[in-house]
Amino acid sequence: MRKLYVLFLILAVVWVGADEAEAQLNRKNIKKNNKRIASFRGRKSGFGKNKIYNAIGVSVNALNYYGDLAPRPQRVSTDISFTRPAMGISFAHRFGPRYTLQGQFMYGTLRGSDQDSADPTDENSNSRYLRNVSFRNNIKELSVVAVFDLFENQSTYISRVKWTPYAFLGLAGIHHNPQAKAPATDLNGNPLAEAGEWVNLRPLGTEGQNATLLDTDANFGIKKYSSVQVVIPFGLGARFRINEVMDLWADLSFRYTFTDYLDDVSQNYVDLGVFGSNELARSMSYRTNEIAGMPTNPHTYTSTRDGNTYTVQSGYGSEYPDNVRGSKSDRDIYMVTSVRLTYILGATFHKAKFR
Repeated sequence: MRKLYVLFLILAVVWVGADEAEAQLNRKNIKKNNKRIASFRGRKSGFGKNKIYNAIGVSVNALNYYGDLAPRPQRVSTDISFTRPAMGISFAHRFGPRYTLQGQFMYGTLRGSDQDSADPTDENSNSRYLRNVSFRNNIKELSVVAVFDLFENQSTYISRVKWTPYAFLGLAGIHHNPQAKAPATDLNGNPLAEAGEWVNLRPLGTEGQNATLLDTDANFGIKKYSSVQVVIPFGLGARFRINEVMDLWADLSFRYTFTDYLDDVSQNYVDLGVFGSNELARSMSYRTNEIAGMPTNPHTYTSTRDGNTYTVQSGYGSEYPDNVRGSKSDRDIYMVTSVRLTYILGATFHKAKFR
């Protein structure tokens, strides 16, 4: 009996010791796994990404125009007072730690005015003041851009980087429609029915697009420009994490266009007789006469097209190679300053193993 008792006691001690050892090992494994879970940031796969997600956004933008109606001849010249607001909605798809593809629709207005922007006392800009052209253009833009982040994000969307600079480049299409306010009277002093109204300039052919020009005319061969154009958006910005699912984007970008007619100004003046009976087109083509005291250096000519006599400012409003209305060698550009708020819709986790 005594031997059985000792054997039973030994077995009991071994049993308890084994249970205690197993429990200790389990505690160590749980603690180790908890530590791994707490520090987990995903596993790289594919393009080095561990998270793919979509986001929607709304933006408030400011538009500025660079073109023939800028205050000065320099290409970088613009009139900040004509900054106009625009609104945008966007959809973004995140591909990996650095790359996002973003589509956006934006609607806004460009503005320009010789009389309000050009300095009549400055020899570099007084010719623009005398030209006295103005416009507005409602821009509808649909763009797709590739965004490249400077700081790589190796985490899931919940623990993404707090902020990162980025650059982007893409392609966009715009629909545009330049307009201007019609003057009170035509060039003969007769009241215009459209006086004070915003009229569409493209159908008027203010540089002779609708007329039959002579092969000796400076604008011979001119074509009617399209209201749909391709533009190239490019720029720089920074993105800031607000919380787990919201980001704030701020960027400055330019749109390089392949048209010189966002402002309806590009080439030379034409003989005012080419407009025939269209007094509105004639009045919108030559507007120097609207400046008080003009013309100061009058030039009178009899049109070879309609036989009528016109008195204009010398260098403006008549057919001559040096009588330029715009600079056809440059394309128009507009700048977009944007602040965008985006919301992450969801995510697709790549498989990860805890070891």
